[in-house]
Amino acid sequence: MIAGAAVAAAAYAGRYGILAWQAFKARPRVPRMRRFYEGGFQSSMTRREAALILGVRESVVAEKVKEAHRRVMVANHPDAGGSHYLASKINEAKEMMLGKSNNTGSAF
Repeated sequence: MIAGAAVAAAAYAGRYGILAWQAFKARPRVPRMRRFYEGGFQSSMTRREAALILGVRESVVAEKVKEAHRRVMVANHPDAGGSHYLASKINEAKEMMLGKSNNTGSAF
């Protein structure tokens, strides 16, 4: 009798496991990562491109721009193995968003 109960419990657990797996497989796929902009840099920096580089909206306050610049620069700083080109683009994006741009472009 105990063996029969154990077999029945195992069968119910197996059935529950199969149903749970099927429900897991049938759920809609939700992307786990943000989609990134799949394009190169434009010849002259625009406000839209600057916002995309820093990961902020085009109409954002200066403090948010500075926070975003710091966050992105820490990840891409040349002293930490990042690219000089990307660092110059990040700095150019910050200047564009803060309105300090003189439209000379990056150093590269």
